[in-house]
Amino acid sequence: MSTATTIAAPVPAPGGERAERRRPRRTGKRILFNLMMLALTAVVLYPGLWMLMSSFKPSNDIVGNVSLIPADGSTQNYLTALQGIGGVSFWTFVQNSVVLAVLTVVGVLFSSSVSAYAFARLSFPGRNLWFALMIGTLLLPFHVVIIPQYIVFNELGLVNTFVPLVLGKFLATDAFFVFLMVQFMRNLPRELDEAARIDGAGHVRIFTSIMLPLMKPALVTASIFSFIWSWNDFFGPLLYLKDPSLATLPIALRLFVDQTSVSDYGAQMAMAVLALVPVLLFFILFQRHIVEGVATQGLKG
Repeated sequence: MSTATTIAAPVPAPGGERAERRRPRRTGKRILFNLMMLALTAVVLYPGLWMLMSSFKPSNDIVGNVSLIPADGSTQNYLTALQGIGGVSFWTFVQNSVVLAVLTVVGVLFSSSVSAYAFARLSFPGRNLWFALMIGTLLLPFHVVIIPQYIVFNELGLVNTFVPLVLGKFLATDAFFVFLMVQFMRNLPRELDEAARIDGAGHVRIFTSIMLPLMKPALVTASIFSFIWSWNDFFGPLLYLKDPSLATLPIALRLFVDQTSVSDYGAQMAMAVLALVPVLLFFILFQRHIVEGVATQGLKG
């Protein structure tokens, strides 16, 4: 007695042929998208690459020369930039920029975090009104208040000092950072505050022991933005700092370009590259905290 074995033929899955047809299309779209992103990246990075290449060119080859690669590259522009200008050394400009940037970061973190705690955790009359007025200052152009501010600081004898540039940072005048920290604090559970009050903690202890450690992403984000904005600020130091020994790097860059005499564009490009290095390093070290701070996702168990 024999047993016949029947092998069933594989049944093609429904829609399998359509899926096979769609794969080349999806691959083609993905390749096209990647090429477009590479082209866009090249357009965005080209000015930085041009500045870097120009820092190795003589000043005569920078203006009017379409060639990106220097024909006779040298580091003379960097040596000239490091010597400084106007009798002030390059490291003096760096020191002034670092002092202003550090004071700005400290002032922003201190004043904005305290103000944010008041708006997010304290109940007082007119809290919503004052918060709305603070947000409304974001719509106020900087140039509207610059003349009254200059008159006040001039009458107080504070012009040609760093005080006008950092005083507002310690008074929570940057509504953007206050708003950022308020939104972050509102996502933190209030049960933490209640548990701390049961243990006898006051607002100072709650703020320093509970809020600040949990606000690390928002604090790092505020530090990055305030540091970069202070480091790149040109108008403020130009307005308040008259002494060349107090000038910052953006002011030093302008000194290399003189419309009434010979302009050293090569040294200017070299100093611009040197001024960009600290910002890039600062951003690279803390960039992973930016998304955390802006997203304000709160606690994750």
